[in-house]
Amino acid sequence: MARNALFLTVRDVDTETAALPDETAIGRVAIRVDDLDRVLPFYREAVGCRVERDGSIARLAADDGRELLVFEERPEAPPRPRSAAGLYHVAIRLPDRGSLADALARLRDAGVRLDGASDHLVSEALYLHDPAGNGLELYRDRPRTDWPRTADGLVKMDTLPLDVADLSTAGDGRAGEALPAGTDVGHVHLEASDLAATESFYVDGLGFRRSTQEFPQARFLAAGGYHHHVAANGWNRRTEPLGDHQGLRWFELSLPDESAWEAPTERLERLGADVDGDDGPPTAVDPDGIGVRLVVRDDA
Repeated sequence: MARNALFLTVRDVDTETAALPDETAIGRVAIRVDDLDRVLPFYREAVGCRVERDGSIARLAADDGRELLVFEERPEAPPRPRSAAGLYHVAIRLPDRGSLADALARLRDAGVRLDGASDHLVSEALYLHDPAGNGLELYRDRPRTDWPRTADGLVKMDTLPLDVADLSTAGDGRAGEALPAGTDVGHVHLEASDLAATESFYVDGLGFRRSTQEFPQARFLAAGGYHHHVAANGWNRRTEPLGDHQGLRWFELSLPDESAWEAPTERLERLGADVDGDDGPPTAVDPDGIGVRLVVRDDA
């Protein structure tokens, strides 16, 4: 899909009326793979998802039924090229530190090796890849009252080594159970081919705000003072938009009610972004061809 031309800048937007509602959250994330049988055991046994499969579609949920991921099987789909934009990682947020410790134990019991483990000041995070090569983060937030902030209100974050041994002591022994109630998708982290165009889409169009300035060649964007709902980086120098290959297809942006769809939809259309809402909730396409579906929060 051709990249959209987005020229509106932050200075052209009324920041008070353009911001997304504080209740904004990330909903489901959809990923294409070539073989569900290769991927689903990992998510069921190591991650702890409840899995429901209907032919070429699999829906992965926490123990309370909240859907987190939707996998589409396309055996003929080629791997994502090294030049293509797409997913850096999808981040599953656990409700507390004990749940993250149990997730770590579950991964260890399944023989999964972590790619990394970080203390971001606002959160504790475990990083890994699924068998199809999709990046995955499992994390828990610290209380918002403990998040360090700059004088102008931005969140201060860092990437420090996580004390995994200390984390391991926080579990309650439920490692064999599913992801607990309250688990959701906390954020998505994208690899963009053009950070300026991506920022214009998500900030000037959708209404996110920059949440931190701590990481070079990356944008961390949020609503309601969160540390980030969407991040995008240029670290691996992706140069092409999404193609008809494996990897991220779309994700949901959950808003408190349908009236919250109107302003971002109008702004995106003024930017020249593709927006389709004729047969249901609006779906916009970001500059790299990633779909963003506006939906109403399940708990609204």
